[in-house]
Amino acid sequence: MIYVGCCGIPGGLKKYAEEFKVVEINRTFYKLPKIETVEKWRSLVPKDFTFCVKCFQGVTHTVKSPTWRKSGFKTEEIERLEGKVGYLKPTKEVFEFWNKTLSVCKALKAKVCLIQLPSSFKENEENVKNAIEFFSKIKTNDVRIALELRGWSEEGFSSICEKFDLAEVVDPLVRLPGYVGSVVYLRLHGSYEGNRINYKHKYSLEELKELRNKVTSLKAEDIYVMFNNIFMKDDAKQFLNLLQK
Repeated sequence: MIYVGCCGIPGGLKKYAEEFKVVEINRTFYKLPKIETVEKWRSLVPKDFTFCVKCFQGVTHTVKSPTWRKSGFKTEEIERLEGKVGYLKPTKEVFEFWNKTLSVCKALKAKVCLIQLPSSFKENEENVKNAIEFFSKIKTNDVRIALELRGWSEEGFSSICEKFDLAEVVDPLVRLPGYVGSVVYLRLHGSYEGNRINYKHKYSLEELKELRNKVTSLKAEDIYVMFNNIFMKDDAKQFLNLLQK
């Protein structure tokens, strides 16, 4: 099945769920919500609506990341986490943040959890070792993991995903995933200008047709096509219409 949606909720969840069947919740990356709040989100949508959750930054980002300012943690609390969080380090704190993220996934009945690493998470011996230990030890409770690595070689990225049967997150208009399991998770950010992403890019009909051809060529049980640009709602709707033709 092909799921099409947005990375974020343009227009509010209840209205959004009238037009789409899936959403990627981004706010869970910045700050872990209360379970009661999450349960309310679930109650606002139909039973067949699918949530995907972006993993909390304590698992992926060190406290040097400016995103921690939105975490809800006090300055002294963040300082105490120095060297103990982010980069998939197999520490007590990282595993605790993963388990809290998993609790959010459970409350939402989420099918996928996106683990997005920053570009500073380089492809080196230490980070590869941390990733292998992290994915070897965590519980997933039937939630599929989609992994997004930036700046890694295609071979190194695919190798980690194949070893642990993770969805290799890529922009399909740049390249298709090297490892294709039962679940594929694709994210479209806009256009690329060197190393910079132009999130203001609106996809043309030709680009969306190319996307359709690439997506339908993939052999997977479930394929998620998630738009993450400024015009994500319009582009996702247009792509859905193309799939139905």
